[in-house]
Amino acid sequence: MAQTYSKVSNTESNTSTKVITVRETGPEEIDTLKNVVEIHNETFKGFFLTFMGKGFLYQMYHSFTEDKNSGLLIAEDDGKTVGFLAYSANLSELYKYMIRKRLIAFGWFAFLAFLRRPKAFMHILGAFLKPSESKRDEPYVELSSIGVLPDEKTNGIGSAMIDYLKKSVDFNKYDYITLETDAENNEAANKFYQKNNFVLHRQFTTREGRLMNEYRFSGI
Repeated sequence: MAQTYSKVSNTESNTSTKVITVRETGPEEIDTLKNVVEIHNETFKGFFLTFMGKGFLYQMYHSFTEDKNSGLLIAEDDGKTVGFLAYSANLSELYKYMIRKRLIAFGWFAFLAFLRRPKAFMHILGAFLKPSESKRDEPYVELSSIGVLPDEKTNGIGSAMIDYLKKSVDFNKYDYITLETDAENNEAANKFYQKNNFVLHRQFTTREGRLMNEYRFSGI
C-alpha cells in the first residue's frame, strides 16, 4: 500500500506543492533496484559498502525485497525514484539468507573488492560475520539503510519514508525500531534521526575503530 506526502515550497515568485509517494518495492522491479543502487552511491560516497561495488549493492538490496521478514521502501516524485529505505525484522536471518541464496555472487564481488584493495580483507570478512552480531533476545526492526538524492534532501523525503515504516510496524509485536550511524563527523544525520523521534540508546566502537550511535524508536 502506497502513501502520499505533500511538501509545500514557498519562494518569492510562487508557492508549489511537491507530492511524494512512498511504497514497498518488489524483486521484479529491476530498474527501480538499479535506481536504489545509484542513490546509495550518491548518499554513501566513500563508505565501505559503496566500495564493494554496484553488483554487490544490487544483490544486497534485491535480497531485502525477497526476504519475508525484510523490505525495501522507495519514495517517488512523479514516478522518479528519489529515495529508499531498507529494513528488516530479523537482520540475522536476512544475512543468512543472503549468504545461502547469493553466496557465489557475493563471493565474486567480494573477491573483486579484495583485488582492488587487499587491505580491506578483514572488513570484507566482517561483513559476512554480521549475522552473529545482529542477534538479540527481544524482537525489533532494523532500519538498515536510508538514502535520498542529494538535490532532494530538503524536501522531507527521508522523514516521509521513516513515517511509513513507523506506521507499518506493529509495536505490540516488536519492541522498537533501531538504527546505527556514525557518532563523529556526522552531525546532520544524527540531528535528522533525533528530529524523527529516535532516542540515543548507546555508543559503541566497531572492530574497525568507528564510534557509532545506536538509536531506537519505541512507538511511544
